[in-house]
Amino acid sequence: MYNTLLFKKYLPEDFDAFHDLVKGDDVMKYITGKGLSEEQARKKFDSILEINQDPDLGYFKVIEADTLKLLGDCKLVNYKKDPSVFEIGYLLRKEHWGKGLGTQICESMLALATTLNPGKDVIGIIDPDNTASRRLLSKFGFKSFFVGIEDDIATEKLMRKRTASE
Repeated sequence: MYNTLLFKKYLPEDFDAFHDLVKGDDVMKYITGKGLSEEQARKKFDSILEINQDPDLGYFKVIEADTLKLLGDCKLVNYKKDPSVFEIGYLLRKEHWGKGLGTQICESMLALATTLNPGKDVIGIIDPDNTASRRLLSKFGFKSFFVGIEDDIATEKLMRKRTASE
């Protein structure tokens, strides 16, 4: 079990660690279908750095505090198709699947969302075949409202409706 997780925004010098994380087919199976090439990873990383200019929102490295080992990453961003909604996301190295990290990550990102805007809904977008992510989001009150093809990709969208009193 992991005692404490640290969440640190990606910085320009983190590219090699990011590429190492996203080059694996297992990790990226439900995100892009396969691991990213160095060129694909660079393009994605550049967009992450752009998003991370926001002082509060962005993409975060998930780090085990005791060892400073990179376990995965996560995000809390404004949903690009509707900025009135936050989007949550996460990915973990395969060796860390099924160990409760997803729960800790969701708790932290939802707490950040509450701090920033308690009434703002939160969306999670997953591959419909990713039953583990669906279970995780459902545990936090997310409800599925779309399953289909979007941007040529099999997509399921789950929403957590929130009120300002949360």
